[in-house]
Amino acid sequence: MQNPRLASRYAKSLVDLALEQSQLEPAYADMKLLASIANTNPDVVNLLKSPIIKADKKNKILAAILTGQVSALTSSFITLLVNKGRESVLPEIAHAFIDQYQAIKHIHKVKITTAQPLDQASLAALTQHIQDSFPGQALDIVTEVKESLIGGFLLETGNQLFDGSVSRSLEELRKNFSGNAYVPAIH
Repeated sequence: MQNPRLASRYAKSLVDLALEQSQLEPAYADMKLLASIANTNPDVVNLLKSPIIKADKKNKILAAILTGQVSALTSSFITLLVNKGRESVLPEIAHAFIDQYQAIKHIHKVKITTAQPLDQASLAALTQHIQDSFPGQALDIVTEVKESLIGGFLLETGNQLFDGSVSRSLEELRKNFSGNAYVPAIH
């Protein structure tokens, strides 16, 4: 994140306005859409960050992309950001909004990273086990694939990380062998 404080402040303003207008759920859906667009489409992010493209042109392009997909509140908010020259922070604002929404709704974000995509049965079993660890609380489970883990998985929630990956186990073995005084002498 380039400017988490600024993003957090704008996100808080949008959260407050959405709560005041009873539009929190539509605004949340809009911010999830914007975060998804920012994560999957680097051209949109480059457009937002471009100092060459004028604000009115950015407004037209964003309106063309988002018309019918976002609420009037979110559309007005985006226009305000562009007019104030803060559009480059929009992806960060979307993520900050999602975090603040989840804090308000007491939703815990859980990220599962595996070496290969999980099948539905494995994901369901893992989700149930995680849900049992957080009784009575809502979870937002996100999965990611990272082949460098070789096998196993990483589980992140809040400030906790459980690393059950094969790559970590191999790294620990390497450290144990490199610290063994007898191994270098065997040559």
